[in-house]
Amino acid sequence: MSEAQPSNHLVQVDVSRIRIDERRGEQVVVLKERGGNRFLPIIIGISEVTAIKMKVSGIQPPRPLTHDLLRETIAQLGATLQRIVITKLEFNTFFAQLILQTKGGELREVDARPSDAIAVALRADAPIFVADDVLTQVASSYGL
Repeated sequence: MSEAQPSNHLVQVDVSRIRIDERRGEQVVVLKERGGNRFLPIIIGISEVTAIKMKVSGIQPPRPLTHDLLRETIAQLGATLQRIVITKLEFNTFFAQLILQTKGGELREVDARPSDAIAVALRADAPIFVADDVLTQVASSYGL
């Protein structure tokens, strides 16, 4: 873990929709720029889409799921999840970070898959951000 230093402008996004394409075997979470018109589709695994969909739909599992466990572990250690940031796109793979604030006030970055980061952020009511250059990169690759 290293100290959090955003490298470029961050754009806040919200989970816009979740698409499951059974024919292609793909699950997609779509993030939408807050106050803007850019979208970021991310293909994710079935367990992550289930965890995100459950939280968005208000379904409370009888026992904690992995993302609930991580959120509770962070809280029990006296830290808080300040935000998550989708930081880059390399070779069709997105990268994200959990930005934690320790009980001593230090900011720490933890590498994460975007799908896991989104699922934890939703459970912790933490904001979701995307690096502006990632949104621009995706828009240009889709010809938007």
